Amino acid sequence: MASPRFLVGIDLGTTNTVVAYCEISEDLQQSPVTLFEVDQLIGAGEVVRKPLLPSFRYHPAQGQIAATDLTLPWEPQSVEGDVEQVIIGEWARELGAKVEGRQVSSAKSWLSHQGVDRNSEILPWAGASDVEKVSPVVASASYLNHIRQAWNYRNPSNKLEDQEVVVTVPASFDETARQLTLEAARLAGLSSIMLLEEPQAVCYDWYARHQDTAADKLKDLPLMLVCDVGGGTTDLSLIQAQYHNNELSLDRIGVGEHLMLGGDNLDLALAHLAEQRFDNSKKLNASSLTKLIQQTRAAKEQLLSATAPEEIKITMLGSGSKLLGGTKSIGLTKQEVHQIALDGFFPMTEFSATPDKRRSAVVEFGLPYVADPAVSKHVAEFLTQHQQVSLAALNSNEATSVSDSQPAIPVGLLLNGGVFNSELVTERVTTLLEHWRGAPVTVLDNPHPDWSVALGAVAYGKARRGAQLKIGGGAARSYFLHLQEKNSMGKALCLLAKGTDEGHEIRLTGRRFALTLGEPVRFNLLTSTHDTLSNETKIQNGLISDIDPDLFTPLPPYISTLDSQGIDLKANQKERVEVQLACQLTEVGTLKMECVSVEDDAQRWQLEFEVRNQKADDDDKVQLHPRLAECQEIVTRLYSGNKKSADTKEIKTLSKDLEKRLGKREEWDFVTLRQLFDTFSQGRKRRRRSEQHEKNWLRLSGYCLRPGFGAPTDSWRIEQIWALYQQGIQFKNHQGYSDWWVFWRRVSGGLNQEQQETILADIAKYLHPGAMKNPKSAQAAQDMGYEAMVRLSASLENLDVEDKTLLASWFLSKATTQNQFIQAHWWAFGRLASRTPLYGSQHNVIAREQAEQWLPKLLEQDWSKETMIGFAAVMMCRKTGDRKLDISDHFREQVIAKLKGSKVPDSWLPMVESVQGLSQSDSKRLFGDTLPSGLTVISH
Repeated sequence: MASPRFLVGIDLGTTNTVVAYCEISEDLQQSPVTLFEVDQLIGAGEVVRKPLLPSFRYHPAQGQIAATDLTLPWEPQSVEGDVEQVIIGEWARELGAKVEGRQVSSAKSWLSHQGVDRNSEILPWAGASDVEKVSPVVASASYLNHIRQAWNYRNPSNKLEDQEVVVTVPASFDETARQLTLEAARLAGLSSIMLLEEPQAVCYDWYARHQDTAADKLKDLPLMLVCDVGGGTTDLSLIQAQYHNNELSLDRIGVGEHLMLGGDNLDLALAHLAEQRFDNSKKLNASSLTKLIQQTRAAKEQLLSATAPEEIKITMLGSGSKLLGGTKSIGLTKQEVHQIALDGFFPMTEFSATPDKRRSAVVEFGLPYVADPAVSKHVAEFLTQHQQVSLAALNSNEATSVSDSQPAIPVGLLLNGGVFNSELVTERVTTLLEHWRGAPVTVLDNPHPDWSVALGAVAYGKARRGAQLKIGGGAARSYFLHLQEKNSMGKALCLLAKGTDEGHEIRLTGRRFALTLGEPVRFNLLTSTHDTLSNETKIQNGLISDIDPDLFTPLPPYISTLDSQGIDLKANQKERVEVQLACQLTEVGTLKMECVSVEDDAQRWQLEFEVRNQKADDDDKVQLHPRLAECQEIVTRLYSGNKKSADTKEIKTLSKDLEKRLGKREEWDFVTLRQLFDTFSQGRKRRRRSEQHEKNWLRLSGYCLRPGFGAPTDSWRIEQIWALYQQGIQFKNHQGYSDWWVFWRRVSGGLNQEQQETILADIAKYLHPGAMKNPKSAQAAQDMGYEAMVRLSASLENLDVEDKTLLASWFLSKATTQNQFIQAHWWAFGRLASRTPLYGSQHNVIAREQAEQWLPKLLEQDWSKETMIGFAAVMMCRKTGDRKLDISDHFREQVIAKLKGSKVPDSWLPMVESVQGLSQSDSKRLFGDTLPSGLTVISH
């Protein structure tokens, strides 16, 4: 491949995508950086080049727009998985403000949303019923693909895929979101890109504009805060300016946590205000509100600009793709928008004020926005977390030194994001920091907040080639391996010290680990932003120290199953290898950890974060039950290779014996459950020894592994037991089948979609309404454990929504026409139609419109006579805050009235009235079991 001719920076933004570039010349430092104007449709058949490509897609209805009106200067090539005839850019943004349910927006925010499968076709979230959908990854890829095609059309001899390309991401993006960004770039044909944190890009742009005077300007500004309020996120970073032999150096010393808080939230707040003003007797649905938000977004941008009018009219067009229907208008004034922005998002708060972390946050359109929209409080929390490094930075300069009793507040402020086009908002943030500091703060200029990230990405490309100052600081924190010790906090081994440069591999040669191939290995990590330990020892690679909870923060564990990589293993042989840990900070600021074979340096196993939406108590913090080992010994003996154990009476009393030693099984903690499961798993081949062996194995191991996730190694446990599904059970009677299906229901949360579809394919013929009409098939269903199959099918949350809808309609029909299994049918119906899944992706929740078709039938029933009907209605009407999922107020009021008139538990009403968590008893009623002690499922 030829050497690249250009450095290209792409700001893949929530609201706009911007591209900048410069030619790689001999005098690269002076090579001018230019914005690349992107060809895009602004109307039917009208193509214009503009510096901003709005990050919006529009999926036209069949026949809505002629193919000739979609013509671009090049022959479009879609990314794999995309739909045909898609409009991207300004016209897509404008159409979304007129036609509801067909626009994709905020794809970048969806990339970082852990509550959904980001590779599933879920956007537009509030899409019309006939609209084709795409995944957040494909949507992001489509913007990059459009950029690539526009660039290649203008530069046929220097294709974008052959240039040196930097794509920016929020500094707070987690490992998964960064990897998905790289995946989107690969889908778009950009297989080799670099990622850069957006606040750093803003700083690179500032330095590039002030190269000659930067050293003087930063003389008395040793610490600056970069506050980047974008469309979807608020990104915070601390940059330290230091001088060595009169040479300026810049280091990033602090990075904030991911905050889904930005311009989108302000647009939403304005949309709610506008919605109240329209003379509507009912709230707008999700699609209509999305359409209104596009109007308020445009109004906000105009009313916050320097040349803002006093008022802007917001016009709501009627529904439908043909733009028919009545129109209504209301006014939004400049003063109102400024007040909402200032008082709601940038209020004057004290430094001690912390954000409200209540669970019932605003959840519109499935995105988990932060509960507290006050950016001021989030900035205070970020600075509080970084007091030590801030204090050190400020005290390195006499002009800014502060005492330990004063808060360490940055003296420089660099603002980015469209909201700071408003002088009032900029002034408010400056005043806020000055109030906290008790002294003036210097605002560094940013004349083009819409472009600075893309321009800064190019400056970073220059810096990598030595043509400009490179922001250093390396790792913003130190990483430690937690070495467990019994009866103490244990020790911390420093894997990578704070300040270690990107790409520099640290090998811990002094410590070796013996690991077994084919079995999962887990490393618990701690981080610290401090430079020294409590005894003033400087943190450095390889250092072993005691653990001070005030200095260390735990990370999700790193986990991997080491495959044999060509090592010849004999059957059933367990091969152990000696490895060392190798760590490095990537250029993206992520930690890369590998196990490296001591014998062969080329043999490496990369470790990855195991991140899911739940948290179990850490094994290391829980004291193992003193009689656990005794119980494991009993289980091992009963399921050992010694056949004599089949004759013992002990297998009959196993459950009681375990409870005698460990206490009631509802009280067994999470670690005890998983340790017991692992012991049962080792004896899984001997579970068929007798009917009692099989019954106890299924009942107890399933109970110990419920709900199939929660521990870092649960995915490996599920892998081990899935092989049992094809083997089936040995003792084929009604009770045996019931135990079999209950086992799979309990662990279903760990099964993927394909595994769940396999189960459904096997049991659907027994669940079909027609099966009960034939005496022979009805008897077969009864023998096969019909009731347990019903409950299992309703627990398979990873099934397609069409499958769930079909099952729910079957069970509703049976519940209202048959007296047999009535509780199971209502339970299954409620679980399938629930608004809030236990573990499944939100996009697989049965549509609100479908639920509303079923509700009248539930409202006809006597809930006092059969409370499970009321519970099913509560699950269908449980409030989430997401208008796409929540039933309309009309039905909600009817359900609330019926609940008040029925004898139902007190906890049910609040779940319908407001966003609430499940109580333990309701959790058991919905999921069939209590969740294990120590496991908390965080619902998005």
